Amino acid sequence: MPKIILITHQKGGVGKSTLTFNLAQNISKNVKVAVLDFDFQGSLSQLSDMVTDFEIISFEGEINEIEQLDYDFIFIDTPPYLSNYLPSLIELADLIIVPTKAGVLDLLAIKSTLELIEEQQKALQTLVVFNMIKANTTLTLEILIGLAEYHVKVANTHISDLVSFTRSVLVKGVKNDKNAQKQLDNLTKEILTELI
Repeated sequence: MPKIILITHQKGGVGKSTLTFNLAQNISKNVKVAVLDFDFQGSLSQLSDMVTDFEIISFEGEINEIEQLDYDFIFIDTPPYLSNYLPSLIELADLIIVPTKAGVLDLLAIKSTLELIEEQQKALQTLVVFNMIKANTTLTLEILIGLAEYHVKVANTHISDLVSFTRSVLVKGVKNDKNAQKQLDNLTKEILTELI
């Protein structure tokens, strides 16, 4: 059975699709990977002809069929709102990644997503990832304290707001930027450790 990694947040603009793409690209060297695009905007599905190292599938089947797909890892990209099928995807996931920016408004927006995860009793399988972090930005204590009430892990690795990540979908990853690749490798290790 595949390991299923759900990337979700009800807020748009936190980099879910780009992060999904880069994580899938990063581990596809050694394993069979698919990305299921549940976002009706179909951002990732539009790239399916350009991607060669993993598959991007605009998924239209039944959620319970996902576990039967023949892959080692399945990443699921979700839309920027709380959809009706999200509770079922949360229940199915081996790991839930919630990307967020490091701002007070982002913390307020994450509340509904984390409450839904708690309702499904999956807080222990959740990892908040600070994504698209501006240079010289430090996470404020208030933001970390605000997340503490949800009893979810926060990734040690923060993904910077680098042009390499923005361009990555066009050039098949970030391997030409050592800083970006190091961040992605570190986050990938954290994710794989959570799945063991």
